[in-house]
Amino acid sequence: MYNLTQKQKIILGIIIAIIIGCVCYYVYAQEDSTTENLQNNLEIQEETTKEEFSDETILVHVSGAVKKEGVIELKINSRISDAIEKAEGIREDACVEDINLAYKLEDGMKIHIPTKQEKEEKKEEYVTISSGIHTNQEETEKKDTKVNINIATQTQLETLPGIGPSTAMKILDYRKEKGKFTKIEEIKEVGGIGETKFNKIKDLITI
Repeated sequence: MYNLTQKQKIILGIIIAIIIGCVCYYVYAQEDSTTENLQNNLEIQEETTKEEFSDETILVHVSGAVKKEGVIELKINSRISDAIEKAEGIREDACVEDINLAYKLEDGMKIHIPTKQEKEEKKEEYVTISSGIHTNQEETEKKDTKVNINIATQTQLETLPGIGPSTAMKILDYRKEKGKFTKIEEIKEVGGIGETKFNKIKDLITI
């Protein structure tokens, strides 16, 4: 139809190539943008899921020398100090010197904040892992009763010779992280319990 010179044909071919290149670039740019948006959406969903998981809550029972006793709701991985704060703080007669305020709580636990009088008489347990009734220390001090280190509470562990509040909490932490003891000798893996201290308590403990 048109008689184009060789030079015109070359120019026309170059123009067509440029147009095709621009179209391809636009299409690929759109695909890259779509892929990037999809990745961003996935990252946002993942972050949202993490936030929702981090907002998971637990229920614990706080009693004793706090201003507001009862069952309270806390975020997962909360500490005893968080429970006390949610219970509107401690009363003037509270005694918290032997309580590990950084202890990590689990759902269903009971935390009892003793009064100074209770501390002197050692009547109450501080943290109860099970849902059972509190046990008076007098019962655990019977000579013919061994302390089961797999279920013993902090107060019960403190009845053992050489086991103070700090070491008792370490035993609870060890049990929480690694599970129940399979033999009594494993208690030596708890920080602060060496061979000498183990020899003092080995006849008083069981699993």
